[in-house]
Amino acid sequence: MKRSVLTRYRTMAYVTGVLLVLLTLGVIAKYLLHIDGAAGFTSVVGIAHGWLYVLYLVFAFDLGSKAKMPIGKLLWVLIAGTIPTAAFFVERKVSRELEPLITGDAAAQTAKV
Repeated sequence: MKRSVLTRYRTMAYVTGVLLVLLTLGVIAKYLLHIDGAAGFTSVVGIAHGWLYVLYLVFAFDLGSKAKMPIGKLLWVLIAGTIPTAAFFVERKVSRELEPLITGDAAAQTAKV
């Protein structure tokens, strides 16, 4: 597996995770604290998170299919973008598990040359 596949997934996991945390804070500010301007903030961040979550799904599915993840694990990776802060923990775990596959592949490539 190429490093770029993991890098794309990691980038989108961080972006999706940050936007989801911001969206959660915006919803709290809007509905619980009744802060002026929170409605506009929540709307903008919600739309951004929605569109970028779709991109996250594409990259996560690509990663899962190339890493041959079991379906249960792949579903957890896909759903992680909808639970505040889960994307950070799942990304870290997935990266640690897949890093040896990438470095092993690079070592095999250099051995062939």
